[in-house]
Amino acid sequence: MQSQEKLKHHADLVDRMATAIGVDLEDLLFRGQMSPSDVPDAVLRCAACSDPVHCNAWMNRRDTLADATPGYCRNADLMATLREKTSVRG
Repeated sequence: MQSQEKLKHHADLVDRMATAIGVDLEDLLFRGQMSPSDVPDAVLRCAACSDPVHCNAWMNRRDTLADATPGYCRNADLMATLREKTSVRG
């Protein structure tokens, strides 16, 4: 079982990763463009990552929106789908 602190840390990483590629998770949830279960599922996938330090460093280096998540991101497919939904709304 994951510790609450670890899950909070990974929830923050998921939100920051979404923001780094121009995705507003709260807005997509509000508009029904993503399932409420997508967020905890994404957090659990993130928590299973073997190198969250590298992910955090990647996001800290960003000063512009990224086109996509790094290839190693366990939520790359979800984030790409969410970015498409964000772009469609444009």
